[in-house]
Amino acid sequence: MAFEDREDKEDGEKQEKELRKVQIVAKSYYARKDVQNAIFEFCKHRETVPRYLDGFGKRPDMFDYPNDLFNYAKKGATSFHCSEELWGNPLDINTDMNADEYNKIKIGWDFLIDIDSKYLDYSKIAAKLIIQALEHNGVKNIGLKFSGSKGFHLIVPFKAFPKQVGDELTKDHFPEWARLIAQYVDEMVQRPLTEKILGLTNQEELEKKGKLISEVIFKLTNQPALIHRVTKFRCPNFKCRTEMNSTTKSKRKTLRCPSCNGNMEKISEEEYYLSQDSKYNSQKNPEFFEERKTAKAVIDSVDIILVASRHLFRAPYSLHEKTALASVVVDKKKIDDFNPMDADPLKVKPVSFMPDSEEGEARELLMNALDWAKRENIETIKKYEGKAVDLKGLTIDESMFPDVIKKIMKGMKSDGRKRALGILLSFLTSLEFPQDYIEEKVNEWNKKNYKPLKTGYVKSQVIWALKNKRMPQNYDKPIYKDLGFPVDAQGVKNPINYTIKEAFRAKGRSQGKERSQGKKAFEI
Repeated sequence: MAFEDREDKEDGEKQEKELRKVQIVAKSYYARKDVQNAIFEFCKHRETVPRYLDGFGKRPDMFDYPNDLFNYAKKGATSFHCSEELWGNPLDINTDMNADEYNKIKIGWDFLIDIDSKYLDYSKIAAKLIIQALEHNGVKNIGLKFSGSKGFHLIVPFKAFPKQVGDELTKDHFPEWARLIAQYVDEMVQRPLTEKILGLTNQEELEKKGKLISEVIFKLTNQPALIHRVTKFRCPNFKCRTEMNSTTKSKRKTLRCPSCNGNMEKISEEEYYLSQDSKYNSQKNPEFFEERKTAKAVIDSVDIILVASRHLFRAPYSLHEKTALASVVVDKKKIDDFNPMDADPLKVKPVSFMPDSEEGEARELLMNALDWAKRENIETIKKYEGKAVDLKGLTIDESMFPDVIKKIMKGMKSDGRKRALGILLSFLTSLEFPQDYIEEKVNEWNKKNYKPLKTGYVKSQVIWALKNKRMPQNYDKPIYKDLGFPVDAQGVKNPINYTIKEAFRAKGRSQGKERSQGKKAFEI
């Protein structure tokens, strides 16, 4: 057996031994009534799942009684993980549901931040800075708990947020609004976090270890710039000497000369930076780019990945498999005094992780995050304004769509949703309608279907169609008949041909009307 294989096997055996140790601790720990009640109360209206030696339990699941924890522990459960979303009944969750169906059974969501680092001291710094950022935005009551390893979880309850913003229900905007708040807070703390970590640790040591990195920032958005490389090639043939630039990511060292078909040689490689929308680059606009030192390699202060639909996090007072410590609640004013030994299961005295928030105290936080996202051009909710599309001088609107497309847009009453979506997307992308219009129309169509397709599937199809535009199939193909849409071709071969023909007719009528109005005006 190779040394690496033997080492991997030993690590696996060690990890399994630790997990079995936690299983033994778990039985006595979860038998405690105070621990049962603390976890049970927090997990009400949450999807809650036990973790075993070989993985997580079935989903969806929830507690019926506090004693369920002990029953799970007797079966080998070591920890319990719950959702950020709050549900009327978590058992109503179905993976076939679309976003609207999820929203019907969702009653809210808590905003949760996961602080994760290899070093507890850095996590403490991040926790204090994030709490300061939240308080700066009007949030007074914040829950804080130890993750059980080297990080912390912070929570702002749903009660603290406004029930709605304008006409939009706050409960229906998870994870997008929670994600924006997390990004907004991350933006606030990154620079002071780096400064404080550098103040604790020798900068040269961090650079040696690769813990401190340099990032080029596009200053208008304060986001990391994109790296762009250009390779220059020259033909070695002295009679030719053609030069070419290549921006491909290929690692090849030669290219075919377009003039003499010989092998060109790589002579240089240049790197520069682009803004996220590629409108600015560091060669033409160097004033918009800045190199900054960041300690992100040491600590990810805000784990945005955790802000996701149906993502589970460790419940308060649940054990951690790697440390056998409990995820205990910590007083936010005593972060510096916290010691992991305070999370020893034998010392645990449960208190509520959920702070006693005031109604709407996080309104300012949410509104500031939405305003920030708008300034930074971060997508929140897009609503198409209904403007017509100009295609080679033609104005196209929905009245010009062929009957088969109009019928599809009314929704599918039986099977064939995916094929109908393919036709609809190929039609809209071929006519170069903007992405927000396409997304809106496709989402409206999906809601009208007898059974809507999953939101994730629809999004992926829209993205693919925008990148791979192709004409819809001709009317003589069987797909239209198979979907129950017999076609009256009216002398055209394709839905696109029909629409363009209608657009030309409308343009002709408009020009004729303008000439007529002009003549009358002259006669008067």
